[in-house]
Parts: sequence; structure tokens; C-alpha cells
Amino acid sequence: MGRCIYGGIYDPGNPLSDSNGFRKDVIDALRELDVPVIRYPGGNFVATYHWQDGIGPREKRPSRPELAWLGTETNQFGTDEFMQWLDVLSEGLPDGKRVEPYLCLNMGTGTLDEALAWVEYCNGTRDTYYANLRRANGHPEPYRVKYWALGNEVWGPWQVEQMTAEDYSKKAAQWAKALRLLDPDIVLILCGQDGTASWDHTVLQACVPVVDMHSIHMYTAAGTSHIKNVTAPLAAERAIRITASLIELARIERGVPVSKPPTKICFDEWNVWDPERAPGDKGAEELYTLSDALAVAVWLNVFVRQSRYIGMANIAQSVNVISPLMTTEKGVVKQSTWWPLLLFSRYMRGWTVATHVRAGAYDGETQPTWLQGALDDGASWLDVSASIDDRGYVSLAVVNISETEDFEVRVGGVTGKSVTAYTVTASQVTAKNTEAKEEVSSAESTWNGEGTYRFSKHSFTMLRWKS
Repeated sequence: MGRCIYGGIYDPGNPLSDSNGFRKDVIDALRELDVPVIRYPGGNFVATYHWQDGIGPREKRPSRPELAWLGTETNQFGTDEFMQWLDVLSEGLPDGKRVEPYLCLNMGTGTLDEALAWVEYCNGTRDTYYANLRRANGHPEPYRVKYWALGNEVWGPWQVEQMTAEDYSKKAAQWAKALRLLDPDIVLILCGQDGTASWDHTVLQACVPVVDMHSIHMYTAAGTSHIKNVTAPLAAERAIRITASLIELARIERGVPVSKPPTKICFDEWNVWDPERAPGDKGAEELYTLSDALAVAVWLNVFVRQSRYIGMANIAQSVNVISPLMTTEKGVVKQSTWWPLLLFSRYMRGWTVATHVRAGAYDGETQPTWLQGALDDGASWLDVSASIDDRGYVSLAVVNISETEDFEVRVGGVTGKSVTAYTVTASQVTAKNTEAKEEVSSAESTWNGEGTYRFSKHSFTMLRWKS
């Protein structure tokens, strides 16, 4: 989609790219985020993608019409290039750790035979056709791809080969059975909707015994309204709780044994995205504001607070397309949304810590509209999550969603006299980062942990101290 792969990740001939054609500045930036897993090849794109078009000699690979965004797929970047790129991205990680691949199967125009062949190509160890084809293409060792999605958004009217929930359930169950016969160790991810739909209930009832995770997608945005923009991610919190209940209900009614690990939620597409502001068929290149950065911080707080239910969460996408990173001829621009992602990925590790927030709340109109009724006590002006890592460091993430008011707050539980504070803010919520000017960044300071702490208006703050 757009410039995510071509001109983003893969840009052969560019002086900023390595000998493989991979943008080195993009790799360096993503390493800063310590990304654990990357989903490929999509997205709506996958419904007409045939993986065998993208392997073998590049000069023999066919170009195909791409029907999701009405472009052309040259197939110059395919499975082997993706895996090689992940290897490069994983360089410098501790032994045994890598950026994990997550592949999405084509359940639109694709076939079960094609899906089985892809799993065999990636993971096969025996003397079989597709495993040998991988070896012939220069990759003797299996890729050991663990995560596989059973299609993408097949419920949507924009999809090629849209299905009903009942038809999808039958197909997904049969695919899951066959795929596990080929490789019992893979993790299969069911195609859900947004966690608040009857589709989720139907497919979970049918397929929860044969899958490991249930995928849901949600994007938030609210035009020019800052307060609606920053509170919108709280809809995802409600969606997670509803989905967790649907999973529990399905496991009970289907008699799933307790020996089968919990079925987790895979929130494998989330972000701030306004399709009117950044149309998908024009590349979806958002220019994010401080307000959007604070919304992303609320999104991340939601994931921390609801982490017991989450198996994976993937921001869409990695570069250029509704992304915190934008490539230019001179390098990369780190958008406003980059900063909360960096702070969370660097410091929000370990275990979730429960928090108690006593503050005023916003109880006005929301986007989506149903959220206003779902928030019994409104949306707290201070949106909060916390964690503690294996070294005993507490990280407290606080988003002041108010556009006009600072809040002086007593922070209980602080120990010691040295608290590091990282603050992301700007003079106004419309501030942006461009190649010419950076208006939103992270500032570091210290606090002695005594008295109260002032959380400035329209800001994201992370406080860290040794417990």
C-alpha cells in the first residue's frame, strides 16, 4: 500500500539503501523501537496477493494489478526479501531473539492448496517440493514462521471475495485443520471485525477450538476536535473487554478444555487514521499532530491496562503509510506519534501495575458516538497506565487530554528521590513534525518525588523511578 514497501522499506538504488535495497535509516529507526513482530503482506492487499509471484529470480516475477488500492504490484519484494529484511532488522539482538514474522493468508482469491504451500515453503524441513524450492532459491534453513492469519477483514464490503460470518467460519475451520496437520506448532489467528460486532461472536463460536488468537481492527480519528480525537481510543478498550467476554463465552459453550492455552486478542491493525484526510488510494500519508500523538499514547495506555487479554498488537503501518516514520530523499522524519511509541517500547516492560486515578472527567460528545454512553463516569482528564520491569523500575504513563488545563497531582507510590520525567508536548495541539521543522519531541527532566507533580495541558508524560 502506498510507499510502505517500495520507497519505504525497499528502495534499491537510493544512496540511503544497503546492498539489498533496504533503507538503512528506516532499519535504524525501527531498531530504536525494538519491534517484536511485523505483519506481512497486509491488509486488504492480501486478498489478491499470490505469494509465488514474489519468489525466484526477480526478472521472471510477474507484475499484477493490485485491487485493494488499485495499484500495480511488481513483486520485486516478496517472501524471501521480507525474511532477509527481518534478519537485518534483528542484527544486534541477543542470541535466540529476533523480529518475528507474521504472515497473513489470502482467503479471498487464494486457495487452501496455496496456503499449505506457503507454510511448507517457510517452515518445511523434509524432502518435499516447496521446502526444496526454498532451498533452491538460496535459503537452506526453514524460516520458522510462527504466526499465520486466516485472512484479513473478509467481512468488509471492500474486500475481494467478501464472505458471511457463517461461510468464513466453515472455511477457516477447514483451513485450520489442514494447516495444523502440516505444522502443528504454528499459531493461527482468526479474522474478527472490531470486537463489538456480531461477526466476532459468530466466528468465535464456530472456530475458538481450533485457533489461538482472534484478530480485531480499529482506527480512530475525529477531524478537528482534539477532545474527541484523544478520547476515541477508549472505544478500543471497550472492544477488548467485549471480545474477551465473547472468547470466554465461546470457550465455555464449545467445551474447550482448560489445558488449551487462553485464546488471546490479536489487535493487528490499530492507529489514528482519518481516511478523508489521508485517503488509502492516494497512499494514506498522514501528517500527524500533537493531538494525534496524545491519542496514540491513550491507545498504548489501553493496551497496557488490558494486557491480560492481548496476545499481540500491531500499529499499522511501519513507514510512510499512516506511520510514525516518513522517508524523504534526505532521510526519515519522525512524526509526532513516534515519541509515545518510542517511550512505551523502551520503558513499558514487565508487568502491569494497577492504578487508581481520582480526577475530573470529560463527559461530552465522543467519536464514535456510542462511546459517550459506554463511559459511565466519563473520560478522565488524566489517562493513566503503569508497569514495573524485572529490574524494579516503575514506569507511569500519564496523558493530560485537556487542551486548556494543567493538573497539579499527588502521585502516590513514588519511592526514592530521583524520578526521571519524559514529556511530549508542544505549544498547540495542531503542532506537527516535518522535514523542515520539528515541533513535537520528547524532553527529559528530573523530579525529587516530593509534593505534587504538574501535568501540563495537552501533554504525555512518563515518570520512571526505582521501586
